[in-house]
Amino acid sequence: MLISPAYAQVPGADLGSLTQLMPLMLIFGVFYFIMIRPMQKQKREHGAMLASLKRGDQVVTGGGIIGTVIKVFEDRDEVVIEIAKDLRVNVVKSTITSLLAPPEAQGAAQGAAQGAAQGAAAQPKAAPANDAAPAAEASQGMAMPTMQAKPAEQPEGEQPQPSPGPAPNSGSWRKN
Repeated sequence: MLISPAYAQVPGADLGSLTQLMPLMLIFGVFYFIMIRPMQKQKREHGAMLASLKRGDQVVTGGGIIGTVIKVFEDRDEVVIEIAKDLRVNVVKSTITSLLAPPEAQGAAQGAAQGAAQGAAAQPKAAPANDAAPAAEASQGMAMPTMQAKPAEQPEGEQPQPSPGPAPNSGSWRKN
């Protein structure tokens, strides 16, 4: 006989497919609560920060450039930031990664730091490590110290010896 007899099945015996899908649903739930949900929250906060940009805010771009917002275009997705005196750059809003503390909060933090520095003013200050440091401080940190190479010292009356070149070719690994 080619056809097998059909036997009556027990009700509820089809739980095999549900138990196979349970680990997959559990993995999806873990991914949702650990990865997807926090990313959505972070994206919402970043969008709110970009929407609240105004003139005078200090921002950091994705490339690490720190600047002050000069103009916010409402009709375009651009902001003009000033990164140095009289140096303005147009950047796309989405490249702004963070908003630094407002100038008022920075002023209060600097005032507290200056108060602490005045308390430490009774201690003598150490001399700068190199001679170029005072020049760099005078130009407000914009100048880089220059390094000058000193010639190698030779004893008097001796000719400088040429440096030995590569070893002479003792043969090739390939024979002609």
